[in-house]
Amino acid sequence: MCGIAGIITTPEGRAILARRDASLDAMAAAMAHRGPDGRGDLRRTDVAFTHLRLAIIDLTGGDQPLHGPNGSALVGNGEVYNYRELRGELAGVNFATNSDCEPPLYLYKRDGAGFVDELRGMYALALHDPAAERVILSRDPFGIKPLYIMPTKLGVAFASEPQALLASEWAERKISPEKAAELLQLQFTTGKDTIFPDIKRVAPGETVVIEQGRIVAHNYRSCWPSPDPEAGKWQTSGEKAVERFDQVFQDSVDFHQRSDVPYGMFLSGGVDSSAILAMMARLNGQPVKAFTAGFPETGVHDERDHARAVAQAVGAEHVEVPIQEYDFWAHLPKIVAAMDDPVADYAIVPTWFLAREAAKSVKVILSGEGGDEMFAGYGRYRGAVRPWPFKKAMRAKGTLDGLGVLRDDGPGWRRGIAAAEKAVHGAGIKGLQAQQAVDCLDWLPNDLLTKLDRCLMAHGIEGRVPFLDVEIARFAQTLPDSLRVHGRLGKYVVRRWLEKHLPQSKPFAKKRGFTVPVAEWIGLEAKALGPLVAEQAGVAEICDPEAVKKVFAALAGENPDKRIGAAAWHLLFYALWHRHHIEGVAVNAGVFDVLKA
Repeated sequence: MCGIAGIITTPEGRAILARRDASLDAMAAAMAHRGPDGRGDLRRTDVAFTHLRLAIIDLTGGDQPLHGPNGSALVGNGEVYNYRELRGELAGVNFATNSDCEPPLYLYKRDGAGFVDELRGMYALALHDPAAERVILSRDPFGIKPLYIMPTKLGVAFASEPQALLASEWAERKISPEKAAELLQLQFTTGKDTIFPDIKRVAPGETVVIEQGRIVAHNYRSCWPSPDPEAGKWQTSGEKAVERFDQVFQDSVDFHQRSDVPYGMFLSGGVDSSAILAMMARLNGQPVKAFTAGFPETGVHDERDHARAVAQAVGAEHVEVPIQEYDFWAHLPKIVAAMDDPVADYAIVPTWFLAREAAKSVKVILSGEGGDEMFAGYGRYRGAVRPWPFKKAMRAKGTLDGLGVLRDDGPGWRRGIAAAEKAVHGAGIKGLQAQQAVDCLDWLPNDLLTKLDRCLMAHGIEGRVPFLDVEIARFAQTLPDSLRVHGRLGKYVVRRWLEKHLPQSKPFAKKRGFTVPVAEWIGLEAKALGPLVAEQAGVAEICDPEAVKKVFAALAGENPDKRIGAAAWHLLFYALWHRHHIEGVAVNAGVFDVLKA
């Protein structure tokens, strides 16, 4: 896990590289949290790259840029888990390091831009081929690792985080009102367009080919690989499917534990994290270190008791992280500041505090993101595949719908989701898997994985997600619906595996759902907070201030609707986000001080 950034110029734009040191320094400073273990630069006639290192594999020899045949060079963020296997395939190569990112340089020599098809892992890579005056930018097929790009007339800039491009003054600190409305309605933004009009996302699985500073090609690698050729042996038998899951899951977790530094995991006590804990306990001779967040003295379900019992069942070292109301108000501006590509998912709060605690003892965390998308865990999937008239469209209603808050209260906020649905339909994917595929295009990379990346990297921690692995996906896509959903329960094959290997996790118990008491905490301060949020420049630009005040007033009343709480949270998040990332207000104080600054 690292940070990368760079500039690739056209022949006409090479004069701007005279200022490249200042640009690289600004980008590196903005992402210093991503690479506390060192910085390396590449400076050539037409390119300038910088790499900020979080050392995980080959601690002493893996500094980047890495250099390969014919003058090629690479900077990367993430991990190529199958680097040992790739080294074995590349017979005769005299590798200079033990880095997981060195084999891609030799795969490129052999396969050209298609070299990424051999990679198993999470990555965002920039490879320079000076002989061809070509740069390859590539992102892993699930979008686990972020990569942003900014094409201009003079060339292309790229970075692991938008705030690096903003800090270097390549991009303007302005927003797209349409994307801001989408954020407030959905809690994340969709597609390649970010909330910053100048900055685009490299899509999950996308490889961008740049020659002489101009984009000449886009190639794509799907997160759904070719089906498991052995599927016929287990598709009709639940027991055999559970056995096959055991094989592919062990393989994935084993790969995701490849590390030269201490690692642990986040344990919620739910199906996905319990499964990861059970497999880590099988594969490790030492107790697994598991971190669980809890919210004492609030009205939400506290997961720590159940997680503690699950941890004790496998002999894990369990670390509990209580989060109080005071912590929320004191640290929320810093948490929001980490989300430069904004995600108003309330899970950013516990994820940030868990990462802060984990950083005291480990440098790698395994987490359960992706389990729901791979194995159909969400209730919305079941609603979407019901027969008419019981069928429900996913995300048909936005958080602010009917509240009169947005100045443009039309259905335009759903265009990105509709585009994903159209793309999935056009690819011939149907039924339950179609709903999963829609989430894999946007919700997964642009909400869950962005949240995990930013919250962990804010504390110099690498996040790994064993459910998002090419072999797991190969297995999952060939599962019949009956082994994904059984009655009202999703992730059926994973639950059956857990029932066998960690029954203390109670995998068939009724799911409570994960909740963070942000609405409860905001409600306690809503009378004072409402007018303050309503008067913020960013909020007033796209919202009716009086309607904003009414939302907070309703939350301060008795028994407020659940959607009112979500609306107030989204509005508070956006007010703080705009205050820092657009207006430049520092976040070294609490919520009220930042809003009043």
